[in-house]
Amino acid sequence: MELRGVRGPVSGGQELRGIGLVVPAPGAPASSLISAVQQQDYSASVWLRRREKLEHSQQKCIVIFALVCCFAVLVALIFSAVDIWGEDEDGITEENCSRDCRAVLVENIPDDISFMDNGTSTLALSSGLYNLLDQAIRVVEIVSPLWLLNSSEYESSFLPAARQGRALLSRLQSLKSRGVQLKISSGMTDSSELKALAQNYAEVHYVNTTALTKGQLLSSFWVVDRKHFYIGSASMDWRSLATRKELGVLVYNCSCLALDLHRVFSLYWGLQFRDFIPSFWSKRLFALFNRDAPLDLTFNNTKAQAYVSTSPEVLIPKDRSSDLEAISRVIQEASHFIYISIIDYLPLLSRKAHRYWSRIDGLLREALILRKVRVRLLISCWEDTDPLTFNFIWSLRSLCMEQANCSLEAKFFKPRVQQDGSLQGVNHNRYMVTDRAIYLGNLDWMGNEFTINAGAGLVISQPEGVEERNSTVVEQLRVAFERDWFSRHTLSLQANKIPICSKHQINKLAPVKSSHWDDVLVRTGPQDHRLAPIIHKDHGLTPVKPRKHNRIGHQGHDGRSKRPEPAEDRHQERSYVSHLDNKRIQIKGTEKHSQPSESSGSREIHNDFL
Repeated sequence: MELRGVRGPVSGGQELRGIGLVVPAPGAPASSLISAVQQQDYSASVWLRRREKLEHSQQKCIVIFALVCCFAVLVALIFSAVDIWGEDEDGITEENCSRDCRAVLVENIPDDISFMDNGTSTLALSSGLYNLLDQAIRVVEIVSPLWLLNSSEYESSFLPAARQGRALLSRLQSLKSRGVQLKISSGMTDSSELKALAQNYAEVHYVNTTALTKGQLLSSFWVVDRKHFYIGSASMDWRSLATRKELGVLVYNCSCLALDLHRVFSLYWGLQFRDFIPSFWSKRLFALFNRDAPLDLTFNNTKAQAYVSTSPEVLIPKDRSSDLEAISRVIQEASHFIYISIIDYLPLLSRKAHRYWSRIDGLLREALILRKVRVRLLISCWEDTDPLTFNFIWSLRSLCMEQANCSLEAKFFKPRVQQDGSLQGVNHNRYMVTDRAIYLGNLDWMGNEFTINAGAGLVISQPEGVEERNSTVVEQLRVAFERDWFSRHTLSLQANKIPICSKHQINKLAPVKSSHWDDVLVRTGPQDHRLAPIIHKDHGLTPVKPRKHNRIGHQGHDGRSKRPEPAEDRHQERSYVSHLDNKRIQIKGTEKHSQPSESSGSREIHNDFL
């Protein structure tokens, strides 16, 4: 019988079926038995090698198939991200979007704030928002840091304007009956109003900004049908429609710019339930315009350029300008004046970390000294005003001492204290206007505001040579600023006087009863860094005469002059007040010991700190 896999025939044996081997018959020679065993070993090794090759080939096929699948998924993801510009955005493309726009300034001015000569033609904020809702056909997209439109019955009873919030909420709820979609991005997860809106047809996405940037979502804007939009300081809070002084801009029939702002909304919208920042952004989130490539358009039949900026850096996709870049460009391009209306101006990284932050403060110094640009700062005077603000303002003003054509002025917009201790008429504006451009934003001018908080801004610039400047947005905002600047609601930063902005600090002043808390000033001595309280003569108090000290410092036992201790060592968090020695003041002939200045409301300014 033939032995398979062995050269030549083999006889006298039995074939083992299945593996092709032959077992010699009994009685066969020993040599034949050995040869048969060797042939069996050879055949078995050949079969094992073939089996190993087959298994290895199968493993290769599995690995290759898995790699092909992964590559296909990756390609699909890439092509889904890198889509054609505006392919699925309501048919709006770069070629057919509208650039012939109309812009209207909107303000909320509380009832108890009046201006003697109101030459501005601004629209009421509530009326402007209602008009936007009337324009809506398909979708309304809203981003707001607060959702508190429902005022209490008590608040509505003594403040009729508080009902504006309820009216706006009712308008938003009525969008469902018109078939208009309402989409909201918010950082508030405990708002009863958002929960009610979500149950009533609205789509609400929550953004955990704290997990993403350790900050908050402070952006405030509307986008309607990707054609009209609002951006400004007001949030969805009844106080923004009643008791706070707010300012923003409405833009109509401007799909190019509205589409760019819609992409900012889409970024927030896609961050729902995320606790990490994506490693790459979809092209549908890329900016269409920025400070180096602004949109050329017309506002109110006047040529202009515009773009949208955002913060912080970690939430900025490709081609988007940051708020700091936008502010820097507007300041650097100013030729004649820079007017700033802001809640808080504090060039520190944060209120707690006393580290100087020079991004904006340094630009203002350059504009003052190198370009001789006139600068005006209108800062809100309210309970959260940091006392160090005055130190930095005085530092800026000192640059213009004995400098020709150098002008820095600062005023503080004072609110009114209600009977319950709350403040009404706080200037909530956040904007800057120059001779060439405006910047409207959502953030205060402090370092950590731009590094951790999410905000959005709008820059509109007018080219030189525009004849009818009265119709431009830049000119309208300049007029609004000067109306506030020259109004009776502001306090000037006078020499050796600092306005007290906190009612809590006023209560710690000398025991007087005054209905005008903003009348109380802190006066500095002409030859002393220390501050002493001074009250108006109507209160029957006389100012404290500060003790005279050597400007350089006092001498120690060794005869050497000692510098005062660093101010930051003597300042506690949120309570930047100095401790004066006990002094005596005469109050209507009665001698009383004054308390340390922390209780008397006086503050200390040290040049060394700056």
